[in-house]
Amino acid sequence: MVEAMQHMNDEMYMRQALALAANGVGRTHPNPTVGAVIISGGEVAGTGWHRGPGKPHAEVDAITMAGARATGSTLYVTLEPCSAAGRTPPCTAAILRAGIARVVYASSDPNPQMAGGGAWLQGHGVKVTANVLETEADALNRPFLYAHRLGRPYVIAKAAMSLDGKLATRRMDSKWISSELSRKHAHALRAQCHAILVGSGTLSIDNPSLTVRDVPLVGRPPLRVMFGSHAPAFHADYHFADGSVPARLYVCHENRHIADWQRAGVDVVKVDGIPLMLRHLAVDHRWQILLEGGGGLHAAFLEARLTDEMVLYQAPILIGGSDAVGLWQGTGVDRVKDAPRLVNVSRKMLGEDLLIRGRVVYPEA
Repeated sequence: MVEAMQHMNDEMYMRQALALAANGVGRTHPNPTVGAVIISGGEVAGTGWHRGPGKPHAEVDAITMAGARATGSTLYVTLEPCSAAGRTPPCTAAILRAGIARVVYASSDPNPQMAGGGAWLQGHGVKVTANVLETEADALNRPFLYAHRLGRPYVIAKAAMSLDGKLATRRMDSKWISSELSRKHAHALRAQCHAILVGSGTLSIDNPSLTVRDVPLVGRPPLRVMFGSHAPAFHADYHFADGSVPARLYVCHENRHIADWQRAGVDVVKVDGIPLMLRHLAVDHRWQILLEGGGGLHAAFLEARLTDEMVLYQAPILIGGSDAVGLWQGTGVDRVKDAPRLVNVSRKMLGEDLLIRGRVVYPEA
């Protein structure tokens, strides 16, 4: 009975810490979002959340608010306390100095330079409970966790499509399938990402701006990225190379057009395929990527099992035609049981459009 009550209290207070951590989403990169709550005598004595690089960590914020009440208290924090100094001193030392008796955390820190805080605290006499509401905490820090655990960014695929799954007509016309409300939502999504990725076909046909418009932008703008087998011919009127936002071409093969792009100030990187491009982006701290390509690039990512989440804006129109551009070009899957599936699906009406969003789960190979 006592253990069950303790577990219920741990989850209740951890949910408060998660709500605090959510304040930092989009503000803390490349640091994780973290929230903390200190409980003393059954009451909240201190709260905190990380506001960005160089700012106090959530634990330190909460300890400062709690003051003397931190002694003998329980600290709830959404990420394992850091055990090494970075831009700020390690939180484990601050916890020990404050006299906190017990620490409850959700996610384990995947950063090898900062991990091990829980074990360090246990070794210094602090009671530690790990992995309380870990799944919920991980959801707040997917880009951070993917970069450190998998060495690649978290990939969100975004597409506006018709009821019959078409991204464009057979003449490559796609303006505008989605509504103004959907497009505004898409710009808010862009603002949360560190790079916006298209293929060479989308770049050449649509001449996209790949910028964040009409919504607030926190931090640096997303990097414009194109991936293709080779560099397309350069045209001076391409928005991609207008210099307003940093831009980068990833190509698998060199050709004579590369020099033209470089003269226009566009970074060109040769890579051997999509996985190496993603690894290069992760090293550059581009940890959340918005994939806005056509059916070919969407197909390449799905077939490589590299699309992690999908955001689909479905308009109440029918385009039809076997030559129209579909969301997943190419052969697709042979059997329904081999199809990727969306889980944790949310649906919302944006005017006449239906927004569908979910994590992508792939069948076992």
